[in-house]
Amino acid sequence: MNESILKVLEKLEEQSSLEKSRKVNVLPEDRMLAITKETGELLNMILRLKNAKNMLEIGMSVGYSTIWCAEAIKEHSGKIISIEHTPSKIKRAKENFLKAGIEDIIIIKEGEAMNILKEFSKKENYRNFFDFVLIDADKENIIEYFDTVLPMVSLQGVIITDNMLYPEKYREDMKKYSNYLKTNPNIITITSEIGNGEEITIKIK
Repeated sequence: MNESILKVLEKLEEQSSLEKSRKVNVLPEDRMLAITKETGELLNMILRLKNAKNMLEIGMSVGYSTIWCAEAIKEHSGKIISIEHTPSKIKRAKENFLKAGIEDIIIIKEGEAMNILKEFSKKENYRNFFDFVLIDADKENIIEYFDTVLPMVSLQGVIITDNMLYPEKYREDMKKYSNYLKTNPNIITITSEIGNGEEITIKIK
């Protein structure tokens, strides 16, 4: 892995660990709420296996997951469109991308995720466009996010959804989400215990 990327990831992992252990006091709106390192490795590996070129991230935060994905997708001259609504997190993410040297492959869309996704859904060029999607945003709208983004995913495209098992306060909502996905004949899906729990979904029709 590129040294610049590795240094930024290590710094963010340290910050995330401090936040989770409550060793630092951070305002709720500034918390990283990042994926785990194991999940980052999983995303990176799937992107490489897919030779993915077009990725959508719903919920960027300060860019930890984005950097893991960018490290893989840059090998195929790919691009990541990442959605985030908190200006302070966007500012931090941009700084992290610059330090990691991957700022040129990430397009940030600022605003409410659902509004941005609905705009994308109106554009024909986004139909069957994304090889890979990461959903790591508010859990209340998780089913609506999925339904809106599915037509934009290419055949055999992958959708990863974070926080299926942890934090426990979301577990009931995420179980409903997983059960909902299993009723869709156009996908296959499985819940993995990696990290905070990852739903791995493939579009087959």
